[in-house]
Amino acid sequence: MAWNPREIMKELEKNIKEVGKERPEVQAFLEFTGKLMAPSALDLKTKELISVAIAVYIKCKYCIVTHVYNALKAGATKDEVMEAALVAVEFGGGPAMSYSVTLVSEAIKEFANEFES
Repeated sequence: MAWNPREIMKELEKNIKEVGKERPEVQAFLEFTGKLMAPSALDLKTKELISVAIAVYIKCKYCIVTHVYNALKAGATKDEVMEAALVAVEFGGGPAMSYSVTLVSEAIKEFANEFES
């Protein structure tokens, strides 16, 4: 695998902190997304599974690993995460399939054991 999911997350976190020191809108965005992801009519797990599918569809490696991690942390199973990713294939075709069978699969392998009981 050409991408390491954990390193992708570390890179994103590092750059958010770095740029966020100079740009308050970075923190404002994080606060906004935190409010969007708060449980309401949909629980956090459902929102994270939706986010996995959207991340695959738009082909954002940072979004993919972050939302796979968050979905697993919120209680999603490995199978639920992969199924959500594969739903994106209906709309995203070959590129979405490629991200699902590579980066999503690797992220599941990397992070799932942290949240399995």
